[in-house]
Amino acid sequence: MGSRLVIALGGNALGSTPAQQLELVKQTASTIVDLVEEGHDVIVGHGNGPQVGMINLAFEFAANNNAGTPEMPFPECGAMTQGYIGYHLQQAIGRELKKRGINKPVVTVVTQVEVSRNDKAFQNPTKPIGSFYTKEQAEKIIAETGYTFVEDARRGYRRVVPSPIPISIVELDVVEKLVNSGAIVITVGGGGIPVVKADDYYEGVAAVIDKDRASARLALDLHADMLIILTAVDRVSINYRKENQQDLPEMSVEEARRYIAENQFAPGSMLPKVESCIEYVEHEENGKALITSLHRAKEALRGETGTIIHR
Repeated sequence: MGSRLVIALGGNALGSTPAQQLELVKQTASTIVDLVEEGHDVIVGHGNGPQVGMINLAFEFAANNNAGTPEMPFPECGAMTQGYIGYHLQQAIGRELKKRGINKPVVTVVTQVEVSRNDKAFQNPTKPIGSFYTKEQAEKIIAETGYTFVEDARRGYRRVVPSPIPISIVELDVVEKLVNSGAIVITVGGGGIPVVKADDYYEGVAAVIDKDRASARLALDLHADMLIILTAVDRVSINYRKENQQDLPEMSVEEARRYIAENQFAPGSMLPKVESCIEYVEHEENGKALITSLHRAKEALRGETGTIIHR
């Protein structure tokens, strides 16, 4: 019998332009349909760091250079990424299903995720979005816009925005009904559109929820059997990119916490992935989490690669 799997796809695995993304999602679709073919129920979350940054920057540029173009609020930029990334994933997964003779619907849910208005993240932006810049380019943008930039995993400088903790998924009931009906559901895109409770309903806020944290919340609320975080590396490592780098086939929660205390995982990169796995594994009684690369997900589920996080 198949398991219920929540898969979190990295925004960088989707490419930085629509054309690049159309090509890259073919591999993504193949990986997802491999798991569907083995009888699993698959729910897909994804990042949107490069994409939301691109859309936000494009609207700002147009607004500053053309009086007829409005600036686009950040939550709306997030909603746009959910739409176009979801569309690309639906098309690619749909084609792959048809190629293999599998009759299964694929649907994207534009998903709001509630956060707290008082979350301390709003005073301390940490979530990287948009393109990588040199130090000189970043300093020029900071002078013009007042944005916050940080060095990201030694690959250059990126803008950072608040990354509040997800509290609840507004459309959870709909997602669950779709999963129960047999659909492959793409949800919490980009971590979900961050919203706070307003008087009569919800209102959007300028932030990006970490997609791994949102996927962990989703996996908990759907009582998934496994949270799978797909990233750029086959396994989690300690002493990353050093001579004594050690790849880890598994980690207990206790070991993971020890490595976090030793600053083994980069903030904005591997750290939120490991923390999200801890959050899920600690609260879902028989749940396990897996971190591996997109290309080797099927092998990782068989225990041939990847890092399993368990109690």
